Amino acid sequence: MKRTLDKVDERIIEELTRNSRLAHNDIALKVNLSRNAVRLRIERLERDGYIKGYTIVKGSASSDHPPIRALVFVYRQDRMRGAEVVRSVASIPEVIACNVMSGDLDIVLTVEASSPDRINKVWTDISSLPGVVNTVTSFVLSHTK
Repeated sequence: MKRTLDKVDERIIEELTRNSRLAHNDIALKVNLSRNAVRLRIERLERDGYIKGYTIVKGSASSDHPPIRALVFVYRQDRMRGAEVVRSVASIPEVIACNVMSGDLDIVLTVEASSPDRINKVWTDISSLPGVVNTVTSFVLSHTK
């Protein structure tokens, strides 16, 4: 049975959201609990589905600049049988999200790269895939959340 989150659970999730590598002891100091109590709460939050996993935000060791992000709207020739396009774009390392959409849009990709030239290369690769009819690319100017 899922419990509702209390303020300590919310604070633990907040701390892990900022840095998922925080040691239980470091979190314990921030939420005023013992290390073991924090470990048990995290295990329960994982078991109850409030924490579904941990991720890596890929960076570049050679650059102090944040990655450039763009949205690429991909239109397939056949929306119903174009699964190969989805598989192909999902395998590109710079594609951090691939969403198949309903309505007028077909596929929306979120692409992160170290330079506009690299995004242009990714766009070239995507637009030349068999089954891709058209693409529209928009660079993200600011990111709030």
